[in-house]
Amino acid sequence: MPPAPTHPQNAIQITAMRKTYAAEGRAPAKEALRGLDLAIPAGSIFGLLGPNGAGKSTLINIMAGLVNKTSGRVQIWGYDQDVNPRQSRAAIGVMPQELNIDPFFTPRASLEVQAGLYGVPRRDRWTDEVLELVGLTEQAESYTRQLSGGMKRRLLLAKALVHKPRILVLDEPTAGVDIALREMLWTNVRRLNERGMTVILTTHYLEEAQEMCDEIAIIDHGSVVAHDSTSSLLARAETKTLVVDPGEWAGDLPPLPEGVKAERRGNGTLALSYAPGQMQADQIIDRLRAAGVPMLDLQTEQPDLEDVFRQLTG
Repeated sequence: MPPAPTHPQNAIQITAMRKTYAAEGRAPAKEALRGLDLAIPAGSIFGLLGPNGAGKSTLINIMAGLVNKTSGRVQIWGYDQDVNPRQSRAAIGVMPQELNIDPFFTPRASLEVQAGLYGVPRRDRWTDEVLELVGLTEQAESYTRQLSGGMKRRLLLAKALVHKPRILVLDEPTAGVDIALREMLWTNVRRLNERGMTVILTTHYLEEAQEMCDEIAIIDHGSVVAHDSTSSLLARAETKTLVVDPGEWAGDLPPLPEGVKAERRGNGTLALSYAPGQMQADQIIDRLRAAGVPMLDLQTEQPDLEDVFRQLTG
């Protein structure tokens, strides 16, 4: 076995990856990934975003060794996946979307079997600690078929951690879960990241990615269309919104500067969107004041990740 890299600069390095699914029946061949390049820094919480069908799941399954790529190179924690498949697979743990749990095993038995599949010696297993980490100590001896949906998701996270991977992939981890489970998950993710674990997150909840991730890559049609720090991506958004509370006023808006989009919200406020590079909020305010529009309150709304996502993927 080659020596493990002490701490590579990138936890995952993907170069020119392509994946084409062969034609099946009447369905034509599909190119899911198109020469994709991606570097995920070690120690980061990294967001992997994109619309349905963008190629995220294919990419995750290739990184986990569950799907064979058509061409390209994958390095997991410094191990080339083609040269050292066992070591690269041991460096990554995946919490999948699907609840693929044996209903006749207890959580403890599930973790012991998973650890055995990864070749973890009994003396090195941390089953009790993992069960406590995900909040399943009291359910450790219950059959998994008796667990709630939220507890089953906790068990999926525990199974991804049994072999102490350097990299943890969370594939839509909070889809359909309650607030308590979501908060528990993010608390544990932050703890694991503080210990040095690299975390890769896919989610449709863009506010989660905005709050949790250091860097984000957006994939669309099998290619990376954006990769930057979260703060830099947010700075790409081209619009701000001026929110005006006119009180009881219900008149028609006066002509506004070119490029300003206006809407009246359900709470009666006026939302005026504009491009900061083309005008200032003062210009809009002056136009409203000159037309006699009351302004009981003024607020500005900064763009969020959803705005950037929409701009880049349509």
